[in-house]
Amino acid sequence: MNRETHYYLDITSDICPMTFVKTKLQIERMAPGETLEVRLNAGEPLENVPRSVREEGHEVLSLAPEAGEASGVHLLRIRKRGS
Repeated sequence: MNRETHYYLDITSDICPMTFVKTKLQIERMAPGETLEVRLNAGEPLENVPRSVREEGHEVLSLAPEAGEASGVHLLRIRKRGS
């Protein structure tokens, strides 16, 4: 987890639509401006979660393959929008 990240969520064992549901629930528990790092799989989660986060008005700070990971796992960093 990045030292500037406030929360971490691993949704690699979940399937859509639960991937975004769990992400959204975590964001709802956060204060505006706090950050969340989400570990997610390639495929539907990689396409849907970042798009849905943006549609909710939050900022996608970064999206990149996990270091040393060849299985398609990515790390998504999100900042919760201000109130």
